[in-house]
Order: sequence, then C-alpha cells, then structure tokens
Amino acid sequence: MTTDQYQDVATILERIRAALEANDLAGVSSTLADSSTEPLVDALERLSPRDRAIAFRLLPKHRAVRVFEDFSPSLRADLVQALQDADVAAIFADLEPDDRAWLLDELPASLAPRLLRGLPEQERRLTSAVLGYPQGSIGRRMSPEYVSTRTDHTAEEALERVTSRLADAETVYTLPVLDGGRRVVGVVGLRDLLGASPHTAVADLMSEAQTAVAEDDDEVAARRCADQGLLALPIVDSESRLVGILTIDDAVRILEQEESEDAARQGGAEPLRRPYLSTPILSIVRSRVVWLLVLAVGATLTVRVLSVFEATLEQVTVLALFVPLLIGTGGNTGNQAATTVTRALALNDVRRRDILRIVSRELRVGLTLGMLLGSAGLAIAGLLYDVRIGLVIGLTLLAVCTMAATVGGAMPVVARALGVDPAVFSNPFITTFVDASGLVVYFLIARAVLQI
Repeated sequence: MTTDQYQDVATILERIRAALEANDLAGVSSTLADSSTEPLVDALERLSPRDRAIAFRLLPKHRAVRVFEDFSPSLRADLVQALQDADVAAIFADLEPDDRAWLLDELPASLAPRLLRGLPEQERRLTSAVLGYPQGSIGRRMSPEYVSTRTDHTAEEALERVTSRLADAETVYTLPVLDGGRRVVGVVGLRDLLGASPHTAVADLMSEAQTAVAEDDDEVAARRCADQGLLALPIVDSESRLVGILTIDDAVRILEQEESEDAARQGGAEPLRRPYLSTPILSIVRSRVVWLLVLAVGATLTVRVLSVFEATLEQVTVLALFVPLLIGTGGNTGNQAATTVTRALALNDVRRRDILRIVSRELRVGLTLGMLLGSAGLAIAGLLYDVRIGLVIGLTLLAVCTMAATVGGAMPVVARALGVDPAVFSNPFITTFVDASGLVVYFLIARAVLQI
C-alpha cells in the first residue's frame, strides 16, 4: 500500500469514527458513498466489530456484497455474527460456493446448517459439494462453477458456452478441455478461441493441462498455480474427471494466509487472522501465551545445565558473562537455517529426500560462520580478558554455529516427514536444543582449555 493509500484509509476511518461517535448515520453513509472500495475495505477492517456492523448495514446491497467478498474469512465470520439474520441470509446467498466454504470454516458449527438451509437448491448442492472435501484440501477452496469445453467442439461452440455462462462462472479466461469421459485432456484460452476461425476444432487449439487432485494440499496446489502463472488451475478427482477450478485470485489468497501463519509461528505466536488494531487483547494474549509456556519449559533445561556446571562458573566467573552471547548466537544461527529451509520447502525447491544434501550444506555454512564469528570472539575476548578465555569463546562459537546450522537445516525436513508444520515445530525445538547443548559444549571446552 502506498503512502497516499494509507492516508486515504486513515481519512475514511477518522470520518466514520467521528460520525459514529456523534450518532450521525447520514454522515457515515456519505463517507461510505464517497469512498472507493479498496480503501473502504481497509478502513472497515480497522473498526471494532460493533462499529463495522453498523457501517456495513448502511452500504447499498450491491456494494455490501462486493465489500464483504474482499474481507478476510475471519472478519467475514465476525461480521456475520454481528448482523441480523435477514442481512446474513442475503449476503450468504450472493457469495460464490468456495467463498461460502471459507466463511463456514470460520463460523461456529451451529450456524452452518441454518445458513445452508436458506440457500436455493442449486446453490446448496454446489456449496455442499465443496464442503465435502477435507479441511486443508484444494477441493475445499475450488469453485465448482466453471466453463468447460470438449475436444470435439469447434471454437464457435466453445464461445457459445462461454457466453451462456458469463453470469455465474468463476472465470472464462481459461477453459478446461474434456474428453467423452469428462477427463481433463487440455486447456484452451479465451484469447485463442476469439482469434481462431469459428470452425477450428478445440482439439487443435488446446495446450497441455496442469491439474491438481481435489484432495491435494491447498498450499501446494495454490503454489503451483501462482508459480506457473496460470489464470486458473483445473481441479480433478482421482480419475482425472473435472470437479472444479482454482482461480489465481483464490490461489493468492491461500498463499497470503499460509505465509501469514508461517511468519507468526516462526516468531513464536499463532496468527491473528484479522487486523492487529481490531483484534481483542485476549485474542492476542492467547496467540502468544502457548509458545511462551513451551519456551519457558524448554528453558528449564538451560537452568539445569547451568546448575550442573555451577562449580566451573565459581572457579572462572568471567565465563558467565558470555552465556547470553553464546545462547543468542546459537539460537539465531539455527533459526536462520530453519527459516531458509522452511521457505525452500514451501517453494518446492527441496524435498524430504534432499535431507542429506541440506545437512551437508548447512554443516559447511555453519562451519564458515563459526570460523568468522569465532575469530572475532577470540580476538575481542582475548584482548579484554585473557588469551585462554578468548580461545574458549572462539572454539565455542565455532562449535555452536556449526551444530545450530546443521540442526536448524534438518528440523523443517524432519517436521515435514512427521506431518507437522515446519514453521510450528522447528524454531521452538531449535531454541530449546541449542540453548542446552550449546552450554554443555561451552563448559566442556572451558574445562579442557582452562584445565579446571
């Protein structure tokens, strides 16, 4: 978002809040009418749930549906629970089936049946088909409303199908091409159909199709769609029969949500799933407290290591001064490696079978970093205290960096093999492991070098 866009959002937000505080609903309506959709959505997201619901009710119906579609799934759920039943039913009916599935995933289970019962039969059937796929699968994020064509159709016939479905199809720019058994055998673009002779066979215009199976992981399928620059990715069943389509805008939404979750978890918190300023304080606390408790329990290992080597610290008290440095350096080195490999896994740059190559690379990276930092530690600690103390610090940094980078690089792959989110598993484990094992290495090197 540019500086001007931030200013637009801030201005809209200030005007809406001022009008609401003065109970000036006409002023709120005027601000809503004067605002373009994108900054208006950003401004409404920053309001409290109560104020957001009041402002939303003042939007014209056609504008309300557009704004609602641009909200994140979690904010849609908040808004649904704040609106009256009649408002909710009207908005829910105007959503696409895949957007309904996103919304229902965020709502209490008791609301879903009531909302589905209010839909027309055809819309209820389409929505139920999407909801029938497992959580986290691309089938739950696809649209069952698509335009397809067949290999034996002509360009003219394919364009007639496009024209007949313009009102309800999710996209018409990419058409899956089917054989007689409804299996996807290719795709054809709208540009190619428009530029071809009316009697040209679709089979002569189509190109190879990239597809995803409905039970595939949604992030993997979305990444494939985005990386290959596809406007739409056909979704098929286990026998390659077409069941839906994933558009590029839905793929980007999936990736944004997944990357937000990864970023939060790598920082030791759960994702907020809504704008920071509109998130209740208790929700922020809940998003952080679990990981703080996990890390606090892990820190008891560090305390235990210090108690074991208490006699060593009493003999050379200067060693205690370097404990934060060594723990921090080891943890940062391990987390850097874990973050790099986690990202590479998400982009399919590496796979589980590459674990030995990853370990080998991170071993060399850690060794190089350890030599650089260890040399600096040797020089600085040697000048400030004693050459032998400098040697202890230098050798420890060399060992800790090598160990932390190696373990940090391996952990995301191990987590993936165990079926655990690498972003959730890697960093807390590395912090706990490196803190405890790094201190053990530190004191063992100190005993050997200082002869204590």
